Amino acid sequence: MSKLLGVLIASVALFAGVQGIAQAHGEKKHGSAPVVKEQTDWGIAGDAKSANKTVDISMGDDMRFSPEKLTVRQGETIRFVVRNTGTLLHEFVIGTQAENTKHAELMLRFPGMEHDEPYMAHVDPGQTGEIVWTFNRAGTFEFACLIAGHFQAGMVGTITVIAN
Repeated sequence: MSKLLGVLIASVALFAGVQGIAQAHGEKKHGSAPVVKEQTDWGIAGDAKSANKTVDISMGDDMRFSPEKLTVRQGETIRFVVRNTGTLLHEFVIGTQAENTKHAELMLRFPGMEHDEPYMAHVDPGQTGEIVWTFNRAGTFEFACLIAGHFQAGMVGTITVIAN
């Protein structure tokens, strides 16, 4: 779902006074629809068969990721295997600092907002999720858990993409 459409749905639900219209995080399982490859400021969805390497990320109820910092080369396609070691739902969302901050603020206002983008993995406790992402733009980006309160508690990491 595009960001604009998500905001529109959340706004309609708010103004109509309808509660429960959007599913909570984790109710909709990713991978049910084909991945839409849309260029973002931080890259584009990648193909699993083109992945240059796999990076394992763990996230837990201490509101931290491990590792918290990554460096990749522009053009690399990375398979992120994201394990939730905690007892709470967590997510791994790649974006710019500005995009993640804006999205985190929306999640505080609309904690049940449903969204499903190829740069997001919602991972239930004790489970593993996966994202395949091509970093075709150099820069510093971040990954974060945008579930209400988690981002604000510091559940953020950085990805530095080095230009070729």
